[in-house]
Amino acid sequence: MPSTARRIYVRLYDVSPPDWPGEIAFYRALASEAKAEGREVLEVACGTGRVAFRLAQDGARTTGLDLCEEMLSLARAKSVGCPNAQWVQGDMRSFELGRRYGLAIIPAHSFQFMLTPDAQSSCLRCVNRHLVPGGKLVIHLDHQDVRWLGGLVDRNAVPEAGREGIDPVDGHRIRPSHAWAFEPSTQTATVARSWEDLDTGQRWELEPMALHCAFRFEIEHLLCRADFAVDAVCGGFCGEALTDASSEMIWIARSRSSA
Repeated sequence: MPSTARRIYVRLYDVSPPDWPGEIAFYRALASEAKAEGREVLEVACGTGRVAFRLAQDGARTTGLDLCEEMLSLARAKSVGCPNAQWVQGDMRSFELGRRYGLAIIPAHSFQFMLTPDAQSSCLRCVNRHLVPGGKLVIHLDHQDVRWLGGLVDRNAVPEAGREGIDPVDGHRIRPSHAWAFEPSTQTATVARSWEDLDTGQRWELEPMALHCAFRFEIEHLLCRADFAVDAVCGGFCGEALTDASSEMIWIARSRSSA
């Protein structure tokens, strides 16, 4: 991955993805419950701390875990002076933090970086080991549009321009683009991202990223195998029912572990 492209990706991460409607209020309510019970919050795959930092600002003792040290560096910089925020580098499939939490969250489709059943199960079991009995887990996923995915199979990945934005470091106008492909046999979608600096003409490209396209009952089976009980699955952060038209899939589960 070119280092310049990686830096661009990291410093634009706070604005892509943006907050989903109702997302932060949803996490804040759950974090407030955990705080009231004297419990801490864990965000897995926290990135630059888009969610975790705001929960910490609200008073919940929050740990953010991510594999990318560049993203964690930004999280640490933005949370200077916030004693409730802690940042740890680690692999979401295998980590040991030495404590248990009342709430764990995996926002922004990050669980979809787990590409195989072994990786998915390892992540969920590891999270469960870090929860108190009855502790909650929230996973936010894409609700897969099979028509869109099917349309990616028979054509080469075609770049599509995204919405123009502003680089928070130098103020330049940045136009992103992305190109998707899909492999049905492994349920893997691949996205190639690039950015163009409209003020200088420079262009950066990332190596393609792969994401697993998970479906409803696949996730239910995974959670059960990892000793979670499913409390709810929603189509949005305001408690909407999951329907064919839902673009998001939010799972709320509880640890059934007794030890």
